[in-house]
Amino acid sequence: MTDWTDIGALDAIPERGARVVRTHLGCVAIFRTVDDQVFAIDDSCPHKGGPLSEGIVHGRSVTCPLHGMVLRLDTGLAQGADTGSVATYPVRVEGGRILLDTQRLRRGQVA
Repeated sequence: MTDWTDIGALDAIPERGARVVRTHLGCVAIFRTVDDQVFAIDDSCPHKGGPLSEGIVHGRSVTCPLHGMVLRLDTGLAQGADTGSVATYPVRVEGGRILLDTQRLRRGQVA
């Protein structure tokens, strides 16, 4: 079962940009790619805790602003020589609005 929560307009996030949603489990970064795909992952880099929402979005990946770790937005997995991962969350766009499935956040579970 999903619990879709409207978190804002797609246009509120610039292409290759991010927005942060604060939750009781920490911050979730919502990313928009150049082709309007939207992804939601934990906002904290698994290496040094850097704010991924401030990183550089390229394709379906984000580069941590602190040390350059690259993480896939669709899987949360590190790319290249780095290891680690972040949780991902279901997200979709309907009528120009971004909807985040907050069920796992409410139960305290992450993917």
